[in-house]
Amino acid sequence: MASPWPIFVAFGIPVAELGILFDVFVVAVGGLLLFCGSLTGMIRESGYAKTAWRPLVVFAGLLFVVGGVLAFTDVNLVTRGYAIITAGALLAVGGIGGELFVPKRETI
Repeated sequence: MASPWPIFVAFGIPVAELGILFDVFVVAVGGLLLFCGSLTGMIRESGYAKTAWRPLVVFAGLLFVVGGVLAFTDVNLVTRGYAIITAGALLAVGGIGGELFVPKRETI
């Protein structure tokens, strides 16, 4: 069975890059969400993680760091950094919410 995730990873990278490069806030956030969510799906599908929620929080932390560096070091990159921080915040909300509110599966 073929995995659908590589297609979304391959689409998420250029969308995120175009949004960050041309300073289009919504496109940058959407591309980063697509990219990180697809990577999380690949990690979950390959068996490296039991659930998708904790890898989402890890990617959120990475985006917080990168966005913070861009937002608080160079005046010209502030809105790009805010876009990355926003994507990280959305991933963190999804990961924490999923961990807290989605019922755990029972193993057979």
